[in-house]
Amino acid sequence: MSDVKLVLPLDDPVADLALAGGKGASLARLARAGLPVPGGFHVTTAAYRAFVAGFRDEIDPHDPEGAAALFARHEIPEPVADAIREAYAALGDDVAVAVRSSATAEDLPELSFAGQQDTFLNVRGDGLLPAVLRCWASLWNARAIAYRDRNGVPHDDVALAVVVQELVDADAAGIMFTADPVTGALDETVINASWGLGEAVVGGQVTPDTLVLRAGAVVREQVGDKTVMTVRTPDGTEDRPVPAELRRAPVLTAAQAAELAALGARIQDLYGVPMDVEWARRADGTLAVLQARPITGLKARPEEWNDSLKGEYLWTAGNLGEAIPDVMTPITWSYVRLFIHEAMSASALPGFDMVGNIGGRFYMNLSIVHTIAAAMGMAKRASATENVFGKLPPGLDVPKVGLSRWEIIRKVLPMAARLQGRVRTNLKAMPAFLAASRGRCEELRARVAATRTAPELAELWEREIRPHVVTACRMLEAAGRQGGATLVWTRDKLRKLAGESDAEAMLSGVNAGGELASMGLLLGLSRLARGEITREEFAAAHGHRGPHEFEVSKPRPGEDPAWIDAQLAGLRDLRTDTEALLARQERAREEAWARFAARYPGQEARMRERVRRWGAVVRDREEARSENMRAFWVLRAFTLRAGELTGHGDDVFFLSLEELLALLRGDAAGLDRVPARRAAYERYAALPPYPVLIVGHFDPVRWAADPDRRADVYDARGGLAPVGDAVTGFPGAPGVVEGVARVLAGPEEGDRLRPGEILVTTLTNVGWTPMFPRAAAVVTDLGAPLSHASIVARELGIPAVVGTGNATMRLRDGDRVRVDGERGTVELLG
Repeated sequence: MSDVKLVLPLDDPVADLALAGGKGASLARLARAGLPVPGGFHVTTAAYRAFVAGFRDEIDPHDPEGAAALFARHEIPEPVADAIREAYAALGDDVAVAVRSSATAEDLPELSFAGQQDTFLNVRGDGLLPAVLRCWASLWNARAIAYRDRNGVPHDDVALAVVVQELVDADAAGIMFTADPVTGALDETVINASWGLGEAVVGGQVTPDTLVLRAGAVVREQVGDKTVMTVRTPDGTEDRPVPAELRRAPVLTAAQAAELAALGARIQDLYGVPMDVEWARRADGTLAVLQARPITGLKARPEEWNDSLKGEYLWTAGNLGEAIPDVMTPITWSYVRLFIHEAMSASALPGFDMVGNIGGRFYMNLSIVHTIAAAMGMAKRASATENVFGKLPPGLDVPKVGLSRWEIIRKVLPMAARLQGRVRTNLKAMPAFLAASRGRCEELRARVAATRTAPELAELWEREIRPHVVTACRMLEAAGRQGGATLVWTRDKLRKLAGESDAEAMLSGVNAGGELASMGLLLGLSRLARGEITREEFAAAHGHRGPHEFEVSKPRPGEDPAWIDAQLAGLRDLRTDTEALLARQERAREEAWARFAARYPGQEARMRERVRRWGAVVRDREEARSENMRAFWVLRAFTLRAGELTGHGDDVFFLSLEELLALLRGDAAGLDRVPARRAAYERYAALPPYPVLIVGHFDPVRWAADPDRRADVYDARGGLAPVGDAVTGFPGAPGVVEGVARVLAGPEEGDRLRPGEILVTTLTNVGWTPMFPRAAAVVTDLGAPLSHASIVARELGIPAVVGTGNATMRLRDGDRVRVDGERGTVELLG
């Protein structure tokens, strides 16, 4: 038995979980790191197994009393007893020690087993061996057996080591948590402190002082009424009343609490996770660490995602926010920021954030747009942003960015010059890009699937995926920057000459000679329903577009056959109604042109050319946007493969792009933040969509809890005019229709919309398009003349009123309403 490790020094490197148990392995690790751990030694699991070798088969887990008697009848083998006596003698002459059980299934990240086996304090001399034996026996007490049964730990898998340590003659002791175990706050340390030895605190017999520290300073303190203290006696320990003058006196000074918190920070750094630490203070004021284990069941404190805290700005969820309607996972937010940096750099103002993440949702900083417009003498252009972002409520004062006009001009002009050159270059390359994009994306997804190692995938990102995504974004920038004057002039001129209704009819039909990408899903489903294309062909052509196309954690329609089934099931009348709508709109368009030609015979040819160019610009924008979404399908494939190759599954959705690339290259540090980010995502996703417009600091949780909350606007400055009863917005597409309102929270509720009803919702994007043929009209809270709802409704000849701000607040399921798409009004009928 001499070769078996029966006893080990406390800091021995071989004192691991299997040999020293959870508590012992932890103390060995702390001692080796130089933390103030009382001296001692381990009685290893080998000693325990040597002791029980002759009667192990007789231990009955269902008979704790019999097990205790069985242990009591046996003597500790002499080689084991000699090793324990020798190690004890090395501590000094008749040293008082603590004898603590240390099981092999103890102090694990998932299970603490705290208090399931026994501890004996103030043990001396001849009392040591009996205390060790009683610790071994406690492995089979009713409490420990029941705990293992509840947690599915097989009894055959456990053994018990014993830690023997010098007893700290403590005048105070307690427990420290390096993160708040109740709230999950990772930046707070919570210390419980009481008089005497720590057993009264650990055993819950006393209400201790509680101190909460942040960054080394006490931020909250509650002094407990400490009635009991555990003290040493000649025969062991006992609980005694706390002297009256100490009961309500604080145990720790602020300086001592800070010293303890610093020890806790060292221990947490050593383990890499929040820790539960038992500590003691000697009479001379020095501190000792008695035990440390990971905090079990720690609730992750959600991260805060709230760029509204960066300043007093006006944020809008209009326009691009309609395309990104979901609470975003962190990896999607990273990809969206890359998209914005490349596709909308011209709208930026160096030093200020053009876009923000407020409670996980996408917002754009309109203060920057208005500030630049005012500085450049283009106040009219600021009002023209209504066509893109929607109307501002009357009286809403837009806060401006705190820069002088000269500073803004100095920052903006060089960017504008660079933009012009970049747009010219990219417009030349656009036809080739659009022609090749689909094949290139299919190739990249295949390349992603074929990668076999994480570093190989990281290299593919740098070499091929990122360059393609950047190019796609820059093409969208170029498409969005071309023909701006054409778009504005053509629409305004037509309205003046032909009137609102005829102008909108004359501008429809831009899919002729080149399909409008916003209509792709609808027309693709129509072809699929008629059997003109296969499911595979539909998925390849249109499978990248959908209601959640920016959010890479969600499947694309092309990889989700159930989504295609649901659309076909909900659109049994798709073939007839869609074609009939398009045919009806074509007749309306030609009739409007005939009226124009009769009224302005010399202008028809020139105006038709203007409209043709207008249509070409719209098609380019739509197609470039579509190919961006195809690139996002590549990003989804890349992210999923990263989860597979690293073995971290959907945890990768909660990393930033930088952290994901680091993980692929072997640095897993970012994974520590995943629990807090999951908690944040789940918290924000459970809230209703936030207001379209936000001014100043906004708390999504507090707003959602307010029964009088508004979905149109939030202004931290106050002073908002009350929500009006009238539902008015932009004329999205002309026509007047009466019908039953169907208020939908999201596209997943599309099956509730019956043919001929009026679709009322917060916003629509391309994923809503398949349900438009069923709607008699469309009404949205968000939107503007260039938004999705307007474009698609105009193409189909369906009346639409967009950007009302309050439609979903004022209209209810089943209300009968009249929608006037030419005047932009929605009237509630009796």
